Amino acid sequence: MARFFFIVPFVLLASAASAQQGQDACARDVSRFCRAHMNDGDQIVLMCLKEHRARLSRACEKVLTDHGQ
Repeated sequence: MARFFFIVPFVLLASAASAQQGQDACARDVSRFCRAHMNDGDQIVLMCLKEHRARLSRACEKVLTDHGQ
C-alpha cells in the first residue's frame, strides 16, 4: 500500500508535464487560429484546432494525433 502512495505523485506529475508540453506546442496555433475562442473552454478550442488542422504546426498536429484527436 505504501508503494502505491509513493508512485501516484510521479504518475500525476508525468501527466501534468505531458499536458503542459501539449499546451506549449499548440499555443501559437491557438492564438493564430482560435483567438476568439480562447475563453470559451478547452473543448471549443479543440474543435477550432480541428477545423484548422491543415494549417497547424507539425508540433501541434503531433500532439493532437498522439492524444487521439
